Amino acid sequence: MSLRILSLNVWGGKLHASLIPYLVEANADVLCLQEVVRSPETTSGWLLYRDRDIELPQRANLFDEIRAALADHDGYFCPTSRGELHDGNRMVHAEFGLATFVRKSLPVISQALDFVHGAFSPDGWGKHPRPRNAHCLRIFDYEAGFSITIAQMHGLRAENGKGDTPERQAQADALVQLIGRVWPGNERLIVCGDLNLLPDSDTFTVLGNLGLADLVTGRGHADTRTSYYGKPGRFADYMLATPDVEVVGFDVVAHPEVSDHRALLLDLR
Repeated sequence: MSLRILSLNVWGGKLHASLIPYLVEANADVLCLQEVVRSPETTSGWLLYRDRDIELPQRANLFDEIRAALADHDGYFCPTSRGELHDGNRMVHAEFGLATFVRKSLPVISQALDFVHGAFSPDGWGKHPRPRNAHCLRIFDYEAGFSITIAQMHGLRAENGKGDTPERQAQADALVQLIGRVWPGNERLIVCGDLNLLPDSDTFTVLGNLGLADLVTGRGHADTRTSYYGKPGRFADYMLATPDVEVVGFDVVAHPEVSDHRALLLDLR
């Protein structure tokens, strides 16, 4: 019996009509999602994010919609900030961050959530580079008879690109410290997410000290973006594993396109 892990930046649910069915059909045991929105202040389906020349539709209560679709999973919402989005002619508060969903048959036996850059911003989205957090959990697979630690992160976005910076170095160190609060060091470890990094980043050297190796570049994939992303530089998303992870299958999913990021899908034993 294999365990399936999915990682995806859901882009605020912009492609909601195809996103929700895909998350159900993927049949993942653990889903690590980035750019998830929740706005309890409105019953509207859509809100609008505006920042200078950027306008991006956001699914107002995406976390709750995914939770309803994945009824056999427990959901964990991990916001980094609360800001304002446009609901027609009025402004409403919305939270933005990570969401992790775990099949209910897999007990979460330990977890940690913390910021890897900045701190929670309750009164706005924050200045660039904006706050970022990571969620690490340890689950037990009754059928396979082992525990596994899984961490996800949405890496900070810098306006000058994805190159190494002191902030990204500190982020990598903070992620390792967070993982160390959960991972016992002698079992399978997976780290994934939209890391917002280039493949030659020093972050991968830091994570390599935990025995982690990237499956995206390691298996020859050269693109983690979809046709909805028009900029150069096609790497953003990664999934790393320790050597004791037996990879049954790994894919950087090209179709269907449910975001401007491709989903990463790992089957392991």
